Amino acid sequence: MNNQLTMFDLGEKNTGTAAINVASVPQRSPFRYPGGKTWLIPTVRQWLKQGQKSVSELIEPFAGGGIVSLTAAFERLADHITMVEMDEEIAAVWEVILSGENKWLADKIFFYDLTIANVKSELEKPDKKLNDLAFCTILKNRIFHGGILAKGSGMIKNGENGKGIASRWYPKTLHDRIIAINYVKDRIGFIRGDAFEVLEQNLNNHKAYFFIDPPYTVAGKRLYTHFDIDHERLFLLAAQLKGKFMLTYDDTKEIRILADKYGLDFRTIPMKTTHHLQKNEIIISDNFSWWTG
Repeated sequence: MNNQLTMFDLGEKNTGTAAINVASVPQRSPFRYPGGKTWLIPTVRQWLKQGQKSVSELIEPFAGGGIVSLTAAFERLADHITMVEMDEEIAAVWEVILSGENKWLADKIFFYDLTIANVKSELEKPDKKLNDLAFCTILKNRIFHGGILAKGSGMIKNGENGKGIASRWYPKTLHDRIIAINYVKDRIGFIRGDAFEVLEQNLNNHKAYFFIDPPYTVAGKRLYTHFDIDHERLFLLAAQLKGKFMLTYDDTKEIRILADKYGLDFRTIPMKTTHHLQKNEIIISDNFSWWTG
């Protein structure tokens, strides 16, 4: 039995590790992504640098805001990156950014006249084409509460300093981030598809590194459209991967039991929520020779 079962006290403290200040990590993604992993980037760097050779391929089956994939591309931590996302809205953004329409989206954001009337008109347009869907997704992500795109979310009312929907709308910053991705897009492939299918297709891909950040068991329903996944099946697949992997989860008894059931080792790591509360998350990996704690 793995020694993690001795740590079932979910109130345990991580030994001497402070939560990362996300302001110290380069912001690459145009998304204000709920559940994003900007805070985990220093740990991801350690993980990707564990081998003697550079990583030939990084696969991110639940791409979401894509901060891990983008960091790997910009910092040349992997020769090629494969992003996978099944959410139609989020996938549209990545498809446009990684295509020849990159500048169109950047300019549309930069020159957009952000008013409630314009936003309502934009979001209510029927039969949106890919470009329009991508823009509306960024729009909603920036003006909805917490950047949440899932059904039931709505526009910010007061926002910071009474700025309302403009509180998180930074057109020049978003423009520049999207244009910057153009310089590394040749290193990135995108699949609009199912994470489980991609993992199954790559079980024997011993050269790949897999960064797996699924919808979490506790907050997933509130944050994501496709929140309902088979968590046990994900653990089963992770245990069969021939390549190296990092699997992230919320720190719950259910997740610890699954890790033990499939013989997977883990470590806890502190993070700060958007409300500046510190909590632990779990990092599950095929090995921890790279871990510095």
